[in-house]
Amino acid sequence: MNAPHPPDPRDRPARLTVGVVGAGRVGPVLAASLHLAGHRPVAVSGVSDASRRRAERMLPEVPVVSPEEVLARAELVLLTVPDDVLPGLVEGLADTGAVRPGQLIAHTSGRHGAKVLDPALRAGALPLALHPAMTFTGTPVDVQRLAGCSFGVTAPEELRLAAEALVIEMGGEPEWIEEAARPLYHAALALGANHLVTLVAEAMDLLRAAGVAAPDRMLGPLLGAALDNALRSGDAALTGPVARGDAGTVAAHLAELRVHAPGAVPGYLAMARRTADRALDRGLLRPELAEDLLDVLAGDTEGTTP
Repeated sequence: MNAPHPPDPRDRPARLTVGVVGAGRVGPVLAASLHLAGHRPVAVSGVSDASRRRAERMLPEVPVVSPEEVLARAELVLLTVPDDVLPGLVEGLADTGAVRPGQLIAHTSGRHGAKVLDPALRAGALPLALHPAMTFTGTPVDVQRLAGCSFGVTAPEELRLAAEALVIEMGGEPEWIEEAARPLYHAALALGANHLVTLVAEAMDLLRAAGVAAPDRMLGPLLGAALDNALRSGDAALTGPVARGDAGTVAAHLAELRVHAPGAVPGYLAMARRTADRALDRGLLRPELAEDLLDVLAGDTEGTTP
């Protein structure tokens, strides 16, 4: 007897028609995830050739139209544009009468909560802020990555359950963020994710300069273990010369960086000082060793500018 095939989403009655304004890396992925949950993408807008190709790849047979036409066709509209563009876009759509009463308008900005959608709210729309705490490639692999991904959710209290339900349907885990806390929430994610990319890329550059042929292979196990330990244990996972109070080693690092990568010196100093502060607070760095270390970090004015 043949095993039953999984149900095709096209065989299920669609509950919401979905439109995407902004075919960057995020919008088409979320719409594809909603499609798997039984909703029906009906329109997407994109300006650049890259965004149009992305829309065709992620949402085949979904027409690429103007933002106003997206709103005309969809019951749920995803505004997936850069943070700084979002307020003007919402105002423009509301001013032109594109927003319909009862329409769900959701944005994916980390910085903004539901308040940025006030112009749409005044036009009768239902505002939702659904920010996936994930980096996106704009490819089908992202749909799988949404499984278990946390979403920062902000909405009027009466829409909270609806917002959280949409996140769950996309495979995500809703995390309620108060409106006033959105900038801090987003700063935390940027500090952890965006700056991590810079740190890793910088470390790979320095390893190449030191003659390492495959810096990615060298760093992979080390950084994987460090990340896992940090997520499990927080500051208790701190290791290395700063946490140990090895002032001489830190001074040697700074001397080498001044020669080979002077642009990296300010970042090294800032992170070393913050690491020392946290190690002291945690009791990992002995105060008698911290004095010499902090002298090295405070006295390094030569390397603070390239």
